[in-house]
Amino acid sequence: MKIIKILLIGILSLSISCDIEDGKDLNGPSTESVSSDLSRGELREVIAGILSDMRVQLGTQIDAQSVAGREYWRVASSDPRWTADLLTGRIDDNTFYTTNPYAARYATIKDINLLLEGLANTTETFTNEEIAGIRGFANTFKAHELLMVLNQQFENGIRVDVSDPQNLGPFLNYEDSLSAIYELLTSADTDLTNAGDSFAFSLTSGFSQVSLLELNNALAARVEAYRGNYTSVLTHLEKSFMNMNGDLSTGAYFTFSLTGADIPNPLFFALNSTIANARLAHPSFIDDAEFGDNRLNKVVFRELLNDETNVMEPNALEVNGLDEDSTDDDLFGEYDVFIYDSNVASVPIIRNEELILLSAEANHITDPAASVVAIDVIRTAAGLPAYTGGTSPAELVDEILNQRRYSLFAEGGHRWIDLRRFDRLDELPIDRPGDGLFEQFPTPANENR
Repeated sequence: MKIIKILLIGILSLSISCDIEDGKDLNGPSTESVSSDLSRGELREVIAGILSDMRVQLGTQIDAQSVAGREYWRVASSDPRWTADLLTGRIDDNTFYTTNPYAARYATIKDINLLLEGLANTTETFTNEEIAGIRGFANTFKAHELLMVLNQQFENGIRVDVSDPQNLGPFLNYEDSLSAIYELLTSADTDLTNAGDSFAFSLTSGFSQVSLLELNNALAARVEAYRGNYTSVLTHLEKSFMNMNGDLSTGAYFTFSLTGADIPNPLFFALNSTIANARLAHPSFIDDAEFGDNRLNKVVFRELLNDETNVMEPNALEVNGLDEDSTDDDLFGEYDVFIYDSNVASVPIIRNEELILLSAEANHITDPAASVVAIDVIRTAAGLPAYTGGTSPAELVDEILNQRRYSLFAEGGHRWIDLRRFDRLDELPIDRPGDGLFEQFPTPANENR
């Protein structure tokens, strides 16, 4: 996907002091021309800009949440905060892992608000169906970006209304933020339904497998699961792309390339990467797996060829611990995370596999038999035998969380979010003396509350 930087991001209006790439492409439309009267040509470029900006700081956010959930260790010799702050739980409110994802997501929301403003002021001959489709797209992706912010901020809450940079809306608590996000999705559902097949824009290849309406309902099912509204989850799953007999990888994806001004996949590192930059699977991911689980192919044992003996030998990576004078608390990574096998591999926004697991969760109290059917779809695909455990709600939650752990490993920091919403963060391992857990990232220091 070609990056088109078209919008002057008003991130300073959010009182964030972090650095983020912004500015205005002299070959593209200005913010004033977009917001005052959106044309068809501008629409195409604005859509491309939004989809591009959604990927900014994606790697940082997924890494930070995955480390928080002990899915893997992120190693960077130039920045020990990955294995210090994020493993000790002493989180800084004015450093990259807090401020950069926060600013990037609100920058994309600024893009979307400019699009909506321009749509309201347009004199272009868009049909009513096309207008509904544009608005449905905008609010679906605004909801996605707000949920990304909320997933890090949790009980800190977030600003949902940021349409007027000079008069920002209040911080809403976690529950109210989820409600507002859900309202955006339901409004977008209506618009996308009214749009039918009349869209005045096209999306990247990452959205070729599902319709916008199906994606909207998939995201709504995720939000409703976070809220514990399980009847609503099932309703949205029926309108999504969930398919119990379908390919588990079907879904919507962020795409990357090495052409032009585009960016590579930030979550790819080559096998046997050095301490300069690596993602090392947490040992518990391997140790806790059921025998025969083929999802262990998401990690690869680190080994290198000994040129003298012509024998492959282990190549574990040692990461210095909190005490530089002792190796007793060093981290030893024997497996690389290797979900993405190239620097142009796509990153999922949401997949059929997650939707089936949401179905299992939504049914685990009222229809345990249906929950087990969904669980067994996932277990069978993973090369495991059918589920034979108990069917009480507590026992099914244990199984569902375990399947989510392996199915969604390293894709979006899901384990941290899942254990938090079931009040089970204390089940995460503590790797070293002095390490600790945390349930949310702080509101950035320069955010004016």
